[in-house]
This record gives sequence, C-alpha cells and structure tokens, in this order.
Amino acid sequence: MAAEQTVLQFFPSSASLSARVHPLLVFNICDCYVRRPDQAERVIGTLLGSVSADGTVDIRNSYAVPHNESSDQVALDIEYHHNMLLSHQKVNPKEVIVGWYSTGFGLTGGSALIHDFYAREVTNPIHLTVDTGFSSGEASIKAYVSINLSLGDQPLAAQFHEIPLDLRMVEAERVGYDILKTPVVDKLPSDLEGMEASVQRLLALIDDVYKYVDDVVEGRVEPDNNVGRSISDTLALVPKMSPATFDKLLNDRLQDHLLLLYLSSLTRTQLTIAEKLNTAAQIL
Repeated sequence: MAAEQTVLQFFPSSASLSARVHPLLVFNICDCYVRRPDQAERVIGTLLGSVSADGTVDIRNSYAVPHNESSDQVALDIEYHHNMLLSHQKVNPKEVIVGWYSTGFGLTGGSALIHDFYAREVTNPIHLTVDTGFSSGEASIKAYVSINLSLGDQPLAAQFHEIPLDLRMVEAERVGYDILKTPVVDKLPSDLEGMEASVQRLLALIDDVYKYVDDVVEGRVEPDNNVGRSISDTLALVPKMSPATFDKLLNDRLQDHLLLLYLSSLTRTQLTIAEKLNTAAQIL
C-alpha cells in the first residue's frame, strides 16, 4: 500500500485581479506621510473603493490608521479605523474596504500581520505600497495580494504577489504627479508651464504614433490590429476643422486662460492688502 504524500500547495487568491488607482489617492497618502508623528517611520491606512465584475479593484479613497510597529509586533487602532470607516460611508455609501496601504519601499515583516487583519475585514484585500523615500530614484507605486502557502492541511505562510496596477489621470493631474514623483523640485511650474509640458508630451506621443504607422507601412514592424483600431478610434474623435479655425480656437482659449490668471492674481493681491490694512487698524 503506497504511503500518503504530503503536498506543498499554493492557493492563489485571484488569478485575474488588477488594481486601478486614482491620482488623488497618491496625493492623500503623501500628505499623511508628511504629517506623520516624528517617531513614525511609515504610515499605513485603509483603502476604499469598489470591485468590478471583471476583477478590477477601483481604489478611490483612503484614510490613515494610527499604529505602533516594532520588529516583532504591530498594534493598530482598530476603534479609530472603524469610526473613520463609518464616517466615510455616510458620505460615500458605495465605497467599501478594498485593502490597505503603506509608505516605504517593498514589504516588511509586519506587513503580513497587518494584511491578516484586513483579510478579516474584506475578502482578498489589496496591499498598496508608495515609496515616499525615493529608494529607486522616484516614487514608485506597487500593488500586491496575498497567496496562501500550505503543507498538506497545515498553513505555513502567506506570500505577497504583485498584481497589475493602472494609474490613469488627466493631463492636469499628470503634471502634478510628475512633480511629486521626483526627489528634487527646483520650483513649482506655473499654469502656462504646465500647459507647455502637456503640449510637448502630446507632440511626442503624436511623433511615436507617426513613426509606428510609417514603420508598419514600410514593412519594418509587424502590424498590430489592436493598436490600429485604437489609432482609428482616436482619429475619429478629432473634429474636422481647418488649420485657421483650430489656431483661432486655441488662441481664444489661451486668451481666456490668461484672463483668469490675471483676475486671480488681482484678487489675491487685494486680499493681501485688505488683510494688512485690517492688521494695522487693530494695532492702532
């Protein structure tokens, strides 16, 4: 009679899981990191969002959770976590817990303990890491899920497995994100400089598409039907207008933008003068 074999098994939590992160969430996490207590090395918190039918986790909101962490144990303020969750759901009842985040590069020994707590709060939580220490030269963002490792019927450990992460944003958000992910910033760009950077990026993308189409036509690159369909759909969205009409429309929008900048600067100057006059009147 053959002896029973003990098999080492992996139990993946989800094979098709992916995460989509809104840029406002990254700004919120970085703000919590800047405001952290002096003795805290990293910040952790709860992720809120929704899960679609295709397995995509849409992460839209977050809040920090106070914690104490040492080499062998982690203590979370569970009452604060639940109170914040109730407060958020009063405003956005459709947002539920989808996981947790931490600042820093990579995973630590306490990550498994924190992940185990959130696994009791929600099935298959996402773990999001934001490298606020610029360990790789810029702020990198990664998402993980936990995969259970067992020997027979005995659970041994949990292994973190990286999943695809989609960070989509409009151009105004991308300008701020590009500044945020660099370790050194000389100065914050003005609105016109941000617009110039967006136009330059758009021109670079157009050049890449033009080069790809030219290579396909000349036979240097194998055609991809999906890429061709995306290019066709994009061109179909462009309105048909003459170059003169386009230049006039762009100049009109630019003049409106400059007028808004002037009015906002004028309003800011008047508020500053009024504040100084009010302070001088109280002193006298």
